[in-house]
Amino acid sequence: MSRARQPPLVTGISPNEGISWTKVTIRGENLGTGPADLIGLTICGHNCLLTAEWMSASKIVCRVGQAKNDKGDIIVTTKSGGKGTSTVSFKLLKPEKIGILDQSAVWVDEMNYYDMRTDRNKGIPPLSLRPANPLGIEIDKGRFPQKDLEALFPGMSADFTSENFSAAWYLIENHSTTSFEQLKTAVVNLKKQANKKNEGSLAYVKGGLSTFFEAQDALSAIHQKLEADGTEKVEGSMTQKLENVLNRASNTADTLFQEVLGRKDKADSTRNALNVLQRFKFLFNLPLNIERNIQKGDYDVVINDYEKAKSLFGKTEVQVFKKYYAEVETRIEALRELLLDKLLETPSTLHDQKRYIRYLSDLHAPGDPAWQCIGAQHQWILQLMHNCKESYVKEQKGKDIFLFYIPMLDLDSDVRPSPIGHLSQTASLKRGSSFQSGRDDAWRYKAPQQVVFVEKLTKLVVSQLPNFWKLWISYVNGSLFSETAEKSGQMERSKKNARQRQNDFKKMIQEVMYSLVKFIRGALLPFSLREGESRQYGGWEMKSELSGQWLTHVIQTVRLSSESLTALEIPNDMLQIIQDLILDLRVRCIIVTLQHTAEDIKRLAEKEDWIVDNEGLTSLPSQFEQCIIHSLQSLKTVLDCKPGEASVFQQQKTQEDVCQLSIGIMQVFIDCLEQLSTKPDGDIDTAHLSVDVSSPDLFGSIHEDSSLSSEQRLLIALSNCRYLERHTFLNIAEHFEKHGFQGVEKITQVSMESLKELDQRLFEMYIEFKADPIVGSLEPGIYAGYFDWKDCLVPAG
Repeated sequence: MSRARQPPLVTGISPNEGISWTKVTIRGENLGTGPADLIGLTICGHNCLLTAEWMSASKIVCRVGQAKNDKGDIIVTTKSGGKGTSTVSFKLLKPEKIGILDQSAVWVDEMNYYDMRTDRNKGIPPLSLRPANPLGIEIDKGRFPQKDLEALFPGMSADFTSENFSAAWYLIENHSTTSFEQLKTAVVNLKKQANKKNEGSLAYVKGGLSTFFEAQDALSAIHQKLEADGTEKVEGSMTQKLENVLNRASNTADTLFQEVLGRKDKADSTRNALNVLQRFKFLFNLPLNIERNIQKGDYDVVINDYEKAKSLFGKTEVQVFKKYYAEVETRIEALRELLLDKLLETPSTLHDQKRYIRYLSDLHAPGDPAWQCIGAQHQWILQLMHNCKESYVKEQKGKDIFLFYIPMLDLDSDVRPSPIGHLSQTASLKRGSSFQSGRDDAWRYKAPQQVVFVEKLTKLVVSQLPNFWKLWISYVNGSLFSETAEKSGQMERSKKNARQRQNDFKKMIQEVMYSLVKFIRGALLPFSLREGESRQYGGWEMKSELSGQWLTHVIQTVRLSSESLTALEIPNDMLQIIQDLILDLRVRCIIVTLQHTAEDIKRLAEKEDWIVDNEGLTSLPSQFEQCIIHSLQSLKTVLDCKPGEASVFQQQKTQEDVCQLSIGIMQVFIDCLEQLSTKPDGDIDTAHLSVDVSSPDLFGSIHEDSSLSSEQRLLIALSNCRYLERHTFLNIAEHFEKHGFQGVEKITQVSMESLKELDQRLFEMYIEFKADPIVGSLEPGIYAGYFDWKDCLVPAG
């Protein structure tokens, strides 16, 4: 275990005792890696996290709150280390009333202050100005329980400023162990204090005697003058003068002390303002700190500070706090918008999406950001598929100058192409049966544009859909949200929303699958699209239909994509549309392969060399059989059913089409035999021969045997027909059955009947060739004597 992961340990606290709101310094080990790592701090059972200021991994400064216990441990909790322990404890003292000159660690209300110049207290009664130790001797707190003292002196108090003061209670509580000599000293001290007060009052009167006497003399003179004159005029005049004197004295006093009092008020207000700024600097610095942390990307710190400020000042009524908290909310709203924009950006990784969703949930963003992200990802996948189709269609039409290179088609020459195999990296994607092909390194340049498009499109879907599906699963099970969201009940609301939106998400998946299938159909099976869909999903120039070999490759690609999507545990009903596409591709591949096979067999007529082996046969029947066997072997992977696939012959129409094509293949070969047997050399059709077939060597081999007579060719053809009837057609029927073809009996029966008809016609032609010379020699003699068959008796017996 690394040091950073060890639980916190508190080894010291300074001071180790004090009253509530005392500022303390906590020291220890593993106290967190930063402010965001500190998630809990309790002293004597009270939560002090709101006032905590993390300094380093070994120092934290905070204020003690209104604790429940008189003495307790200091427990620090961090994300990295968990809940810690303490080797020291803190003792909470009950607050005492303090004198005006006593030092205190707490705030003293300065509205009542002590004026040293006049020895008078302003705003509070004189009795409250008691010294901390009125007896003047050392206080020794006794161990008498407070409850016992309250029981002994009911209704009394140990506070000598109280009306119910009890001297006995005070002495028991503060001087229960004080010696008699010290108590005597205390009596002397009390007497001195009383004398000082009396002397002070007397000295104050003595110091003002002259003033009193002068005032008394002035008043007496005024009174005597009033009596002597007896006129109201003098009385009014003297009264006015006295008032003027008093007003000037008042104005002079105000002028003298106004500046002093003003400076004091200004100093008091400045000191109070500085104290407020220092005490609440967290709030005043928070807007700037939020901007800095956003620029650095420390969103966790911003969220932590915002939660702290919200708990402290969210419901404040102080105007200055309201103003600064409004600034904080403005910046947090901007942060919400920024995080939402980052969340909806595409492309994006699943990790980043989860992170931004957690941030937005902790910031209590309106709406449902997780569902907005799912919707944006869905539209992004659909747009990618559309752009992929458009780029390949333009390239095929030659409108795109840039040569689109497809790196995923780097295939070995002797291995079946599997561009999706390295893509999913899942155990479920296993290579299918080997698809041997003689492709060279330039395969990617020879591949039809539709095949390359299907490769790219399936790779795109298989690479994008897993993150989309995992995002939905995380949204359903609530793993997108943090502990804060769980406590606030946001996770439960999200799960409820997810349950309500299951059908909407299912439609999204179905739309992706539908688009994938329609794009592939538009490229390979355009005739299967409905009216109006060709423009959106088609647009390809179908110069010639794909061969069976390319269709087989496409089927393997789509199968691998289906397997990788099934590995995501997507329900089978959503993937059924892909299985229907695979079935249609397999049927089309069989149809196209059989059609091309018929064309290949039609060209066998030009390959007949008329060289007879020991059994009286040419190589034509063997070539015919090998051509069909090779064609059926190329269809093996298409005919085999993968897990979840239906048989390609399950539809009656498919069975009938395949049966008719198979019969047509047999009939084409029978027609070739008849053509070779009946037509002279010059009439053989070579217009449809390939470059290799129409080479000079081939024609040389054909004309080398021009010495063969028509009778010899008929005999060789009859021998081939007999071999076909007894061996070749039966072997081919076995291969059809082996590969699961339906209606093999019908194929064999129709082919045999056609072959027998050809055999009969060729035999009659041969007999006619042999009989012509004999008939030609007999016919003149028959008509020489004008013999009439009518006169001849009918043979009998």
